[in-house]
Amino acid sequence: MASASTSTGSTKVDAVVQKVAAHTPEKLSGLQLYSRFALAGAICCSVTHGGLTPVDVVKTRIQLDPITYNRGLIGGFRQVIAKEGAGALLTGFGPTAAGYFLQGAFKFGGYEFFKKQSIDILGYETASNNRTAVYLASSALAEFFADIALCPLEATRIRLVSEPTYANGLIGGFGKMLRNEGAGAFYAGFGPILFKQVPYTMAKFVVYEKVAEAVYQRIDKSTASDGLQTTVNLGSGLIAGFAAALVSQPADTMLSKINKTKGLPGEGTTSRLIKIGKELGLRGSYTGIGARLFMVGVLTSLQFSIYGSVKKSLGATGGVEIAK
Repeated sequence: MASASTSTGSTKVDAVVQKVAAHTPEKLSGLQLYSRFALAGAICCSVTHGGLTPVDVVKTRIQLDPITYNRGLIGGFRQVIAKEGAGALLTGFGPTAAGYFLQGAFKFGGYEFFKKQSIDILGYETASNNRTAVYLASSALAEFFADIALCPLEATRIRLVSEPTYANGLIGGFGKMLRNEGAGAFYAGFGPILFKQVPYTMAKFVVYEKVAEAVYQRIDKSTASDGLQTTVNLGSGLIAGFAAALVSQPADTMLSKINKTKGLPGEGTTSRLIKIGKELGLRGSYTGIGARLFMVGVLTSLQFSIYGSVKKSLGATGGVEIAK
């Protein structure tokens, strides 16, 4: 709003300035901005991971029992349906949707937050010149905190998928694990989940940022239509998803194995991981990679598309960009 101190000297011009200011939305900052980033991330991760539960069920079965489920992704679908019915494809939907709602909030909200902190510490020019390092560090920190929230629900999901008769849904499975094995059972896979998710998220964000940057060097983002920006998000996300899947596949397989059953008395998580790694070998650690490439490629593509759209609808446009 124009005031006496900012008057242009013309009442008519001042009136126009006041009218424009009244209809110009304020740029969000601080908690208002980052809570919207977190909500957009929560929605995009919950929707995509929840929607791809059937693919994740088949992928997990292939990893845990490759001798039985040895017919690829499509064949795996047919085997699960023939053996347990179509409803089995939604096993673990509850913990998947809930877990990735929390994880998405910390991951995307945290990424934006830590990226801004890096810029404040380094200065815009230095951060921009070293943006790959900023992307990597910001995504790694965000994923660390996201995994603390995700791990108990991911452990429950894997137990439900690997043992279909274990419990009836999220609440039953969570409660049974807590009663029978204690709270520590939820974090037995914390090492593998970090080993899987941190490189996964680092690859996901840095490849997405680099591909999108390369596209917008040829297209003016400020004049690009919403449809074109969505297409860029989808394409960049697809490539980022493929890269992230390849980087994190061995740890994903180990995570499925360690959460399948509880360890032997006195057996620590580290010794269990070493034993599983030796049993799998390099080739075994990439069991189910076809299903996971499909799943993660589609999932990441949709995530960035939904994230961009939800951010825009929430008015969360105040983030700092350091791409050149």
